[in-house]
Formats: sequence, C-alpha cells, structure tokens
Amino acid sequence: MLAGKRILLIIGGGIAAYKALELIRLIQKAGGAVVPVLTRAGAEFVTPLSVGALAKSKVHEALFDLTSEAEMGHIELSRSADLLVVAPATADLLAKMATGRADDLASTLLLATDKPVLVAPAMNVRMWEHAATQRNLGTLRSDGVLAVGPDEGEMACGEYGPGRMAEPAAIVEAIKAALGGGPLAGKHVVVTSGPTHEPIDPVRYIANRSSGAQGTALAAALRDLGASVTFVTGPASVPPPMGVEVVRVETAREMAAAVEAALPADAAVMAAAVADWRVANASAQKMKKDGSGKAPVLEFAENPDILATVSKGSKRPRLVVGFAAETTDVVAHATAKRARKGCDWIVANDVSPATGIMGGAENAVVLISDAGAEAWPRMGKDEVARKLAARIAEALR
Repeated sequence: MLAGKRILLIIGGGIAAYKALELIRLIQKAGGAVVPVLTRAGAEFVTPLSVGALAKSKVHEALFDLTSEAEMGHIELSRSADLLVVAPATADLLAKMATGRADDLASTLLLATDKPVLVAPAMNVRMWEHAATQRNLGTLRSDGVLAVGPDEGEMACGEYGPGRMAEPAAIVEAIKAALGGGPLAGKHVVVTSGPTHEPIDPVRYIANRSSGAQGTALAAALRDLGASVTFVTGPASVPPPMGVEVVRVETAREMAAAVEAALPADAAVMAAAVADWRVANASAQKMKKDGSGKAPVLEFAENPDILATVSKGSKRPRLVVGFAAETTDVVAHATAKRARKGCDWIVANDVSPATGIMGGAENAVVLISDAGAEAWPRMGKDEVARKLAARIAEALR
C-alpha cells in the first residue's frame, strides 16, 4: 500500500528510538522508501550505521552539510518526500514544531516542508501530561499535524501511564491512512462518545458512568483506517484521540445539534451514553435546603432521540451504528431497539456492575444486524474498536 511512497523519517532522542529500526523495516515491507534523519540526541540511542544499513539510504544529520547545502539540500529533503514522520517525537521536538523553531536539520525540515507531517509522541508520563506538552499538541493539531499514540504502559524509567511510543505496526497503519491508503480513505464518519450532563442547577447535574473509552477507541480506529472523523464527545474521563475533528458538548440537546451539523456523512457510530431525560425545571441558581426537610421536586422532559433522528432523517448516512447498554436480556432488548430506532447495526453489551465493563478497560459485545446476533469474546476496548472499524470499512467498501 506504500508502493512508490517516500517517507522522510525523523528519529528523535528518546529510548523509543530503537523502535525506529523496526519501523524502517515495516515501511519497506509495505513498499515504501525511507530517507532517515537522525537528530543529535537520537544518535545517542541508535547509530547512523544501523539506521543507514536498514534504510539503504544516506542518514542525514547535519544542517550545515556544505555539499548538500550548495543546492539547498534541506529544502529538497523536505519537499521530495510524500510524508514526514517523526518517531519518536520527543517533548522537545514537539515544542520546537509548535513554536516554529529551526535550529537543527530536523526542525528546519519540519518548518520548510509543504508535505503532511505525522508524529508519534514518546516521553515520560509526566512530560506527556504537562500542560505545556498538551498545549503544544493542540497547536500542532490546529496546524494540521497528524499524530499516532502514545500508548499506555510501563516506561523505561519505571513509571506507568500514557507516553509509550505507538508500536511500529500501528505507525505504519497511520502512515497508510495519512497517505490516503486506508480502506476508509475519503470517507467521513461521525462518532459520538461519552456521557451527557443534564443540569439540575449551576453546580449539579444528572449523568451516568460512561468513561467515553469505547467511543474514543472507535474514533481512533476509524481514523487509522483513513476516515475523516468528526468526534462529538460529552464530558468524558478520557482525552479525545488526535487526528480527528473534536466537537465538545455537555447536554443531549447540544450533542443532537452537533451531530446534525456534522452531517452528511458516510457512516454514523452513535457510541455516546446519552441521557434519556433532562430536568425541565432546572434552577438558574444553586438549590439550597430550607430546613423543612422537603426535597425539591424535579420535573423531567424527554431528550431528543439522536440515534432515531439520524437513522430516519433526510441526511441519513449509508451506515448507522447504534449502541445498547443493557443490564438484563441484552440481545432481546438490543434487537428491539434496533427495530425501533431504524439503525443498521446495534452494538450491545451487558453493563451490570458485576461485569466491570462500564468505565472499565474491556468490553464484551454482541453485534446485531440483519444477519442476527453475533457475540464477540471479551477483549480490550481498543481491540473491539479495531474489529468494529474493520467491519464498518467492509460495509462501506
């Protein structure tokens, strides 16, 4: 899928640089050519000899290479590639990119290029979570820079959390998507995720236990297959994926409006846990106890049915996928919901407290379609997302 594609690979200075060697091999296996750029810090972790031997190409390191610079070599390097990939993208490299610094070959190439850029962040968990890093990433996303990862896991420093560089195979999939080689290239998919918060007064609200993890994983998996994803998310406890258009909402009515604005689309995946009801008599001021012992009376109104509206509307996508979180008779309730809402598929799961699924890292779903009910084994939410994304790609092919 990368036949004839030229990848300029910038290897930053982090322990994850060793993965760049495997990344070179996988890019070549997919048919692509690699032109490596090794930063001064990157050369502390991998040698130019090993990088060049695998890439079968000269390893570029110095900005002031007089032979190359006589012909403006840094400009030619930055323009002759189809895609620039930074792996590992350290906190320092991300900061340079976000602020437009160009004090070495790598940062100069990134500033001079007119080609798309994909970064694979890798750093200590505290560095990843630091406000400066997240601010830099926000700037890069708004500049159109794509990203893959980081993953969560144990660090070389012994700490645990997000910050591990994505595995080389995942980076290759992201490269394919960035170059329009994924099966969903050219497709627009709307994904909803997370809970909604329905206000009672300015400081209280009604919500549910959804973390948004499954919807977030789905958006990332669809993005990795090449889709253009509009991610409409309630106040989830997990951050949204990079490389997608993020629309943040609070209430069900705000989510309904955001979904309507995002259409038309080729597919809609309604993974959000939308509140069925809202407080009709929400107070503009904080409700206080008056000493009488009487609780305030809350009046409820039904929220808009986003799934049914999308399924039956004039801008209906080719494929509409709903979700059903049940605690009893999962298949029967989900099958009835599919017929009632008018969607193509329902992804049902048992969210009884004993399952640990609501807010957990794993899921066990049943895919309900015209073909019947297909039970999937319990697996990680990322794996569920990849499997469902592949089914969506097949359906839209």
